[in-house]
Amino acid sequence: MRTVKELTSILDQLAQPATYPAVLATLVSVAGSSYRRPGARLLLTAGGVRVGSISGGCLEQDLMARAAAVRASGQSEVVVYDTTSENDVVWGVGLGCHGVVHILLEYLPAPPAWLEPARLHVASRTAFQLTCVHRGVPPRSWGTFWGPPEQIAAASPEGRFVQSIESRLSLLIFGAGDDVQPLVRLAHELAWRITVVDPRPAFATRERFPLADEILTGPLVNHLGRLPTDARTAAVIMTHHYVHDLPVLEALVHRPLAYLGLLGPRKRAERLLNDLRTHDPTVPSDLEQRIRAPVGLDLGGDTPECVALAIIAEIQSNLTGRDGRPLRERTRPIHP
Repeated sequence: MRTVKELTSILDQLAQPATYPAVLATLVSVAGSSYRRPGARLLLTAGGVRVGSISGGCLEQDLMARAAAVRASGQSEVVVYDTTSENDVVWGVGLGCHGVVHILLEYLPAPPAWLEPARLHVASRTAFQLTCVHRGVPPRSWGTFWGPPEQIAAASPEGRFVQSIESRLSLLIFGAGDDVQPLVRLAHELAWRITVVDPRPAFATRERFPLADEILTGPLVNHLGRLPTDARTAAVIMTHHYVHDLPVLEALVHRPLAYLGLLGPRKRAERLLNDLRTHDPTVPSDLEQRIRAPVGLDLGGDTPECVALAIIAEIQSNLTGRDGRPLRERTRPIHP
């Protein structure tokens, strides 16, 4: 998710005329361990604006100096940082990551050709690919490209990093109580697209949810049929009213979803599911395994903020196929 949020912020900055000339730093390859993975980006403008990050803050200062040189020369370059040495004596930044990273510093004298296509894909929640050419061919041809990678490969067969950008996660929240407010705030930090739906106009307001992308009020049945869902959609039911939860649940169990959560105790969830099967005999047989009820990971705490964190953490672990265990108990590498 960080990639989508970071890229969106960079795209917004690239749309500003005062940004140019600029340098876009893209992490194009990693051998060994690194704080960020390939596809991490940092935009550096002549005016000193920084958007995004390449490391945990260790490389940024050096990259700023190198970006100034790239702006002066008008030619892109690739920087290599080797942190495999225990003492890191070459770079002196003390990364301690024990890896070798290659970073493309791309000179941008004007808005790049891929800017508007990328912005359209992000706005429409459709996946797309960006390709970074960083080796072979003349350095003046290095840079980021949008379009079918095979076409780019034909022109630049060497030194390509192809990045698939997933669509923003769409989060549908049914309910607009006070406990929804921290959930919206945390989801916004992850750059998820947030829709709040509640039949009570006094609760579902822009004043209460300034960070939501969409707020819908009125009878829930009026909205359930037209709300799009797909494999990048998560839904959380937290209306606190049984009479509202049941029709929402009934409408969602047949829809494509990445995640479906239900707030409330286990016995309440069991009653809802039993009533749902009575009303609708076509309910999928694996519903009990699909629905997260009670919603959220077992993190402890009972404040709205703690509940929101537990819900967000469970959605994230479900999206990435992780089980939420402590990293120190993980026997496989953290990154693929």
